[in-house]
Amino acid sequence: MQSQTVLTKEQKNQFEMEGYVIVKGLFSKQELDEIEQTFHEISERAIPGYFEPDLSSESPDPLRRYPRVMHPHRFNETAKKYMLHQPVMSVLESLYNEAALAAQSMFYYKPPGARGQALHQDNFYLKVEPGNCIAAWTAIDPADEENGGLLVVPKTQQYDIVCPELSDSKESFTTHYVKPPKEQKPMPVIMEPGDVLFFNGNLIHGSYRNKTKDRFRRAFICHYANESATHIGKHYQPLFRADGSIVELIDNPDGGPCGFEFKSLYPH
Repeated sequence: MQSQTVLTKEQKNQFEMEGYVIVKGLFSKQELDEIEQTFHEISERAIPGYFEPDLSSESPDPLRRYPRVMHPHRFNETAKKYMLHQPVMSVLESLYNEAALAAQSMFYYKPPGARGQALHQDNFYLKVEPGNCIAAWTAIDPADEENGGLLVVPKTQQYDIVCPELSDSKESFTTHYVKPPKEQKPMPVIMEPGDVLFFNGNLIHGSYRNKTKDRFRRAFICHYANESATHIGKHYQPLFRADGSIVELIDNPDGGPCGFEFKSLYPH
């Protein structure tokens, strides 16, 4: 089955109105197998600055053994290839109404028992201007409420970026928490392997704890900027066009709603 690369009018409307849209089956079984194998191999060793597991850990925190992989496209060609996956880039162009630039890749293993991630907003970290970042969140395993699937707060893409509060460290492995508006409730996003959730950089979102005893919730997550953006946070340089060529934007030193003195405890 050929994957969908052009969004329907209804899908574009959902993204505009709700702040997110799921596109089913953007990755084939063969592509998912390649991603899974790549990150299995990465998980067997430490890569300083990108993946720093405690390989001998007997800690009750499973994230000591399986932390997230940061920016794997900077050291692994398979990760870079799928960060620039043509179906994903085509959907992004449809959402942006212009070409997209790839800024970041991540891989989450989310082992059984792992804490979730408190509600937050991505462009607090990426600081894309003018425009916004968009996340492409690809399910490698089925993702649901039991194994730590995503939560989104619909329509919150309409709200400004806000300064986060401190999260509950018993439930979240990150320190930031953005309280949703009273009238808006978090809702679960149920996904199958190969599905991709695209969401606006202002959308409030997070994830559940993995409550299962035997199911990982692996995900390949990338962030993008619109081609007309001129500024981005310095940790996301350089960016890449769909053809793999490098783009340098201007470092955005903006302290945002928390001011310049704010120290980010969550290097997204």
